[in-house]
Amino acid sequence: MRKFLFNGSMISTVFGGISALQATRQGPRDWKLALLWVSWGISLALAISSVLDDSKQAEIGR
Repeated sequence: MRKFLFNGSMISTVFGGISALQATRQGPRDWKLALLWVSWGISLALAISSVLDDSKQAEIGR
């Protein structure tokens, strides 16, 4: 769990999610908002796969 919490890409994704939430609450609901959430979801998936990749590489290197 710690490898997810302290990874830079996960921290960046969390802050991106916070800004997406603020945009959802304050801004207009149009196609740009949907695109914002899709891009955040892709960023989250890439961050998770990056952490898992790093973890596998560390296990192989032992």
